[in-house]
Amino acid sequence: MSAPIVQALAARGIHSPFQIQEIVVPDALEGADILAQSPTGSGKTLAFALPLVERTSREADTPAALVLVPTRELALQVAEELEAVGRPKGLRVALAYGGAALGAQAKRLKGAHFLVATPGRLQDFLDRRMVSLDRVQTLVLDEADRMLDMGFKPQVERILRHVPRDRQTMLFSATLDGEVGELARAYTRNAARFETGLPAELEMGDVDHRFVSVTQDGKVDALVAELQADRDLALVFVRTRRGADRLAQKLNRRDVTALALHGDMTQGARERALGRFRAGQVKTLIATDVAARGLDLADITHVINFDPPEDDKGYVHRVGRTGRAGRNGSGITFVLPEQQADVSRVAMRLGHRNAFETDGGMVVARPRTLYTSRRGRRSRW
Repeated sequence: MSAPIVQALAARGIHSPFQIQEIVVPDALEGADILAQSPTGSGKTLAFALPLVERTSREADTPAALVLVPTRELALQVAEELEAVGRPKGLRVALAYGGAALGAQAKRLKGAHFLVATPGRLQDFLDRRMVSLDRVQTLVLDEADRMLDMGFKPQVERILRHVPRDRQTMLFSATLDGEVGELARAYTRNAARFETGLPAELEMGDVDHRFVSVTQDGKVDALVAELQADRDLALVFVRTRRGADRLAQKLNRRDVTALALHGDMTQGARERALGRFRAGQVKTLIATDVAARGLDLADITHVINFDPPEDDKGYVHRVGRTGRAGRNGSGITFVLPEQQADVSRVAMRLGHRNAFETDGGMVVARPRTLYTSRRGRRSRW
């Protein structure tokens, strides 16, 4: 990295690269297409942000780079990283996501070197001819698997038709199989492929997995008991937006201060809720899966699945938000009698057989470490 970038990183306490940064950055700096399989929280944002900043000059045609992300929260997180490392070179960042004024975002687009956008809002800009992507030199697809899971494939493919073919493409995803693999083959050329495990600061922490048998009438009481234990921040997952609001209200009536986070809230309300949670002013956040995407905090000590996740990937994604930065964490899943068969299969497939055992119909909890170390691998796509 150039001296100004190194100084900007040092000012933030960053002195050495995470694994994903160490293996991706050299090829990215050379302009190679990149396919990287790396989980949330691995440091992947800087893995593409640093090469973007180093390869872009202040005089470049704008926008010189487009970063597509699945959610507003992740867009804000990526923009913050890009602004921090791009500031020494005078590089500007613009955002395009739903839930904010179209006109205000359009004004910031003028002269911005980097555009960080969600597919739906960017497609809206393109349909209105409020932005041109003709000068984009680098395209980044961040959390590509999540974008496809959320149904954004048609928008992504339409957007890519507006980006020059002669470009650098970097795709980051928790998996490179299935639809993500098809997307990668269609839109990258001779890409360098990288696979990493979890970063060291995640591997050091232990996560205890517990599956707690509850009844419908006793679920809230069980949650209150968990939240009144000694803990730091707790992230509670529910299935629906309405369920998040209702549960937050029930907890507040029982003297457990909680906030909801979901897609029906205005952007301002979401940002205020996240700000209070990050600051520890409110230690319980009730969220849906989509709303919590991109929420990476080292102080989350408890993840509670008030409503069990639908599949294996959902479980790993949720519980992976605790046990970070070398801290221990707890992943707790409430299981109604009619859910035991489905949840037990998820637990078994993920290797939590010892954590999920039944005795007379009751779930018995045993601790188990979630994360295991794996060396990064590099190959050609």
